[in-house]
Amino acid sequence: MTKKIQTKSGSEIFVPLNMLKKSPRNVRKVEHTAAEIEGLAASIAANGMLQNLVVEPECDGEGRETGFYFVTIGEGRRLAQLLRAKRRQIKKTDLIRCVLDTEHDAHEISLAENVIRSAMHPADEYAAFALLHNDKGMAADDIAARFGVTPAVVRQRLKLGAVSPVLMALYRGGDMNLEQLMAFTITDDHARQQEVWQGLGWDKDADAIRRALTEGQVAATDRRARFVGADDYTGAGGIITRDLFDDENGGYFADAALLDKLVLRKLEGEAERVRGEGWAWVMVTPEFDHRATSDMRRVYPTEPDLSAKNQRRIEKLGLEYDELVAVAENEEMTEAMQSRLNELEAAIEALKGEPVYDPADIAAGGAFVSLGFDGGLRVERSFIRKADEAPVSAVRSESEGEASSESREASPALPEKLVAQLTAHRTAALREAVANRPDVAFVAVVHALVASTFYFGNRISCFEVTARTVYLSSVAPGIDESPLGRACSDRQAALALSLPDDVQDLWDVLQGFAQEQLMSLLAHCAALTIDAVVRPGGTSSPTLKHADTLAEAVSLDMAGHWQPTAANYLGQVTKAVIVEAVREGVSEQAAKQLADLKKPAMAEAAERLLADKGWLPKVLRLPQRGDREALAA
Repeated sequence: MTKKIQTKSGSEIFVPLNMLKKSPRNVRKVEHTAAEIEGLAASIAANGMLQNLVVEPECDGEGRETGFYFVTIGEGRRLAQLLRAKRRQIKKTDLIRCVLDTEHDAHEISLAENVIRSAMHPADEYAAFALLHNDKGMAADDIAARFGVTPAVVRQRLKLGAVSPVLMALYRGGDMNLEQLMAFTITDDHARQQEVWQGLGWDKDADAIRRALTEGQVAATDRRARFVGADDYTGAGGIITRDLFDDENGGYFADAALLDKLVLRKLEGEAERVRGEGWAWVMVTPEFDHRATSDMRRVYPTEPDLSAKNQRRIEKLGLEYDELVAVAENEEMTEAMQSRLNELEAAIEALKGEPVYDPADIAAGGAFVSLGFDGGLRVERSFIRKADEAPVSAVRSESEGEASSESREASPALPEKLVAQLTAHRTAALREAVANRPDVAFVAVVHALVASTFYFGNRISCFEVTARTVYLSSVAPGIDESPLGRACSDRQAALALSLPDDVQDLWDVLQGFAQEQLMSLLAHCAALTIDAVVRPGGTSSPTLKHADTLAEAVSLDMAGHWQPTAANYLGQVTKAVIVEAVREGVSEQAAKQLADLKKPAMAEAAERLLADKGWLPKVLRLPQRGDREALAA
């Protein structure tokens, strides 16, 4: 049995670590985190126990001391020492310096320990870390080890500690928040930091600070930066400004001119690979522009011929696929079923093989190599210039024309005027016949539209119906690379796979199409002719009124396709228009706060305020009935 300790309350005593227990009267019920214990253990290892534990003796049911001690204050330090013992840095029997307290209420002093304390201001912490690094020469890894944090956390603290003392004083005084202070760590130039802070006016948001400090630089998320890559850019001597507080830590490419040069160099390298495919010419352009192809004909690849063996295999896999889909319609789709469907799709596509181009088209055609919308490579193949057109279709047309002429000229020659009169009667009869055959009329219209959309420069239909594609890139540069632009070009490429190489075969092919296929072709060709652009100097017109009616018919909501930014709208209108936009899209108060800003800062602030608000300028909204009546008046 342990003898009763006679030591007075308040005395310093030394207790073996394995004789210390957590006090049941400790008010802190939420356990310390592993990171907190790790930090305490590292600090104790480096600097020793800076504070004694406060303990009281454990007593049994009869009030006799057991020899163990409850830790009233310092439970975290006890756990840290146990962690050190577990790692064999100390022994479990090592003596721990404690202060005995049997006079005060253990519950109350535990509460006082946890509540009545003044936390160190973060600015003081940053400055202290900077002193260890700058004045005492301690590396980030060493500091991290001493305080139980990661080296990355230490580097962030050092960056914060290196911010201009003028700005740090504002932070200490509450005139700057932590997010703003973090934004300034992107540069070590104190003068530049202070200049930006003073020049931002009302909008001193952290994002605004970063934009001002990185003006003229290219964000790592930019498609040019993604295309080139950080390694190639820095390998060429480029500098990346890192943001240690960015989760992705992509930073900013400081030399935009170098980056553009590397983009062109990489595109040229990719162009050599495309040239290796045999194309007559390959043009490199950072941004693909459909206007460059307006006088060219585009040809498309065809599905390769299948062997009988592959055809049978595809049919077998297709049956299994259809059976699985039928089961999934009646039962819940399982992960295994979905996985098998994916496998079947991949196997069928592999057996079909890649679409192939006609060697003659490759020999006469060319390709454009450019930068894709998402930072990838974009290659648009199979454009044939007029000067490079093969004479195959022309020879075929001439021979067919000669045969037709010969059949007509088998009879004695007739006066041209009479021939015109007779064929006018034939035209009238043909009109009447077609009017009574809507099915044939529909195919004929699709035939005319497809011929002018997919086979440039070919007038083969007797219908006075053509589809003139309206290229939007002339008024909105970059629109072809937008998600909407890519969706359109991808759809055209997919539809073209089912069309013949020679336009002379188009009628026979369309005759075999299902109604759904013909409707898809008609919708695509018709859509490309839509011109709802209000050009400079243009006024309201019946065509623009019809565009509004069409938008209403398809329930067009531009908020799902467009948002106002400083680049696409806010930077191109007056300050009064910007303020009105924020008033409409956000609030009167938000609009008032913008009033004193300079134009660039106002546009950037408005962009952030209007993000995801669904606000649209009037020109993009569906007109209300009153607007339509005014337009018609």
